[in-house]
Amino acid sequence: MHAALLTAPVDGLDEALEAVDAFDRALVAGLLRPQQAGTTGPTRLADAVVGTPLAARVAEAAGKAAAGAAGEDHFLALAAARTALLGSVHDALLTRAEEAAGRSPGAWAAPAPDGQPTANLLTAARAWLSDLARCGWQGLDHEVVSGAAEVVSAMLPDPSLRRLATLLDGFAAELAASCPGASAERFPLRRWADLWSRGMLLTVPGAAVTPTVGTADGRLLPLGIDVQEHATAAQAQVHAVFEPADGSAPRLVRAGVSVPKPDTVLGAGIWQLLRPHMSLLAAAGEGRSMELSGMPVTAEGDLIWSDEHARPGEPAEAFATARVALPAATAPVTAPLDRHPARIAVPVFLEGYTARTDDDGRLTFTVAGTELVVDTDRIPVAGPLTPEAVAKSGACIALIRWDAGRFGVQPLAVETTVRKKVTSVHAGAWAGGTADKAGVRAEKAATDAAKVLSERAGRLLRK
Repeated sequence: MHAALLTAPVDGLDEALEAVDAFDRALVAGLLRPQQAGTTGPTRLADAVVGTPLAARVAEAAGKAAAGAAGEDHFLALAAARTALLGSVHDALLTRAEEAAGRSPGAWAAPAPDGQPTANLLTAARAWLSDLARCGWQGLDHEVVSGAAEVVSAMLPDPSLRRLATLLDGFAAELAASCPGASAERFPLRRWADLWSRGMLLTVPGAAVTPTVGTADGRLLPLGIDVQEHATAAQAQVHAVFEPADGSAPRLVRAGVSVPKPDTVLGAGIWQLLRPHMSLLAAAGEGRSMELSGMPVTAEGDLIWSDEHARPGEPAEAFATARVALPAATAPVTAPLDRHPARIAVPVFLEGYTARTDDDGRLTFTVAGTELVVDTDRIPVAGPLTPEAVAKSGACIALIRWDAGRFGVQPLAVETTVRKKVTSVHAGAWAGGTADKAGVRAEKAATDAAKVLSERAGRLLRK
């Protein structure tokens, strides 16, 4: 682990992010009419992409925005420039993170375009997103936001449009919760601009191509589980090393599952919702490998999990995998539209560090003289791993992430000493079930909540 690389400056990083931030601020007031605050951002984007294939189109779009006369194609060009800048930031940061972990990023091979979705629905989605850019976040009202409802309803039945439909639906819900925009004190500038620009690009026919899918045969060695929980949804993503049966180089892969959930199901209760959809969760929680046969896998290293292509294997301790197999594993590639700093999650094994908690409660690891912030906020409550256990640890399986302008680490598992014995504690240890008292209580509460909701749903259906 070459930790010093994570704190070294990255050429051009600040300039690219400043251009993105300037455009994001312009979206607050909107691009409907000429105004100083609304023209600076597009101009900064145009200046940042000079010398690239986007230069001419973005310069034209910035000029139209300055005159208050930008159309849908101009908004699309601005969204493309913003996405390209963040993509360049992603590439530079990912290269740095992989170098720190002792790996090289993979190369992307573009998939062949598949069938084109219905053009009029894409046009309708782009029109709604263009209306948002014109009115800006301060001009939001329920009439503008509700324009997405019909578009989303028409898109959902079409699998090729479901990615865009889901994005628009969630985006509209966030915007509606902030209406009217004129009375809002603050806006999530980067997040909303991310959703807006991604939505605009997904309205381009062929942008949301189906990823190239191959098959995987061999042994899967789980490293850890990244859990994300929201009021109405939960997701678990297993990071693992895959050893192909043909003896080729091992590689890093992921397998994820997402489910909707009632807001009454919390903590360890989410495993009851996730567990039935993927046997890998139980294997990872129990410290066991999986034998794969014909498992679909994308070029990005994402396993399209199907239990019929997997069976439980021999015990495989995650820290043994991290020490032996992880250093030799090749890194996955990243699809063009997924190139964003927030998506960086590079598995790494750390040991020999010292942990320190500041007066403000911030935990840091000092690795070979380099301080790395530990993102304890990402430690899920649906497992036994706690910030206290991390602070007392001597070894850690983590994800390198980039947030708030710097690299940090998100612990997935740690080795700590309990009663003079080295013990491993995993964030996803309860994925396959637990005898832990807190976990048992949470699972029981989830079972009770599910029964109540089922009974209520039954009564409503009978009516």
